[in-house]
Amino acid sequence: MGSNVVSIWYLDEVPAESGIKKSSGKQTNVIKRKITDSDDKAQKEKKKKKPTECVLLKPVKEEESVKTLKKKRKKKISDVLAKSAPKQGVPADLQQIVVQHFENKRSVIEMEELQLPDSCFLPPSDLTHTLSSYLKEICPKWVKLCKNHKKKKSLLVLIVCSSAHRALDLIKLLTVFKGDAKVLKLFAKHIKIKEHIKLLEKGVAHLGVGTPGRIKALIDQDGLSLESLKYLVLDWNWRDQKLRRMMDIPEVKKETIELLEGGITSACRAGSMKLGLF
Repeated sequence: MGSNVVSIWYLDEVPAESGIKKSSGKQTNVIKRKITDSDDKAQKEKKKKKPTECVLLKPVKEEESVKTLKKKRKKKISDVLAKSAPKQGVPADLQQIVVQHFENKRSVIEMEELQLPDSCFLPPSDLTHTLSSYLKEICPKWVKLCKNHKKKKSLLVLIVCSSAHRALDLIKLLTVFKGDAKVLKLFAKHIKIKEHIKLLEKGVAHLGVGTPGRIKALIDQDGLSLESLKYLVLDWNWRDQKLRRMMDIPEVKKETIELLEGGITSACRAGSMKLGLF
């Protein structure tokens, strides 16, 4: 069977041959269409169709832009440090770092005990000194001190730095100052702590250069005594390839503060030792 055809006339104008009288009203354009049953079904199906889902890509772009901004911020930190004029470290800088580290962790009395008077500090380096010239300034009677020093397991001067590599560089810079004094490398890289203890027990040493972690470990294991120690110098102003000072590195900062707390602070208060910032 063929499909039924229905003729539909729209509006009020109809052909004369249709035999239908014109209706009164405004004149409008005539739209004449023939709609089959199949066309009618197709239109109904279109109406039933659900609207297509839209996927917005804006949030993804925003996330990407946030990531790029974070990367840029990381780069800007080193850029600022590279462009900033170097400033010499002063005792107040060390005091502030210690206070911030123990803030909300210690009582008021304990916090007061951590604070050191200015008399505990040596004059800071003015950034024009070499290590040898700085040590000569703070310790003018070095030769005499070395001659009178006879105790094993003890040192006269300790220089604390951020890494083994930096310690080796500092030892090279000591050539002019040290004279006949014996210098020990006090860092964990390639050297076991038992070897350090044997070296300290074997003979008299005058200078030690190393990292705070290894120096504190030697003190804790009674391998190193603070009895004869006169000067503890922090390698404060030097920056590594990432432009970080030793106290900018979280692990080194933590170990340095623990070292100061483990006998150094009390010795400074007693007047037997002084702190220097190189």
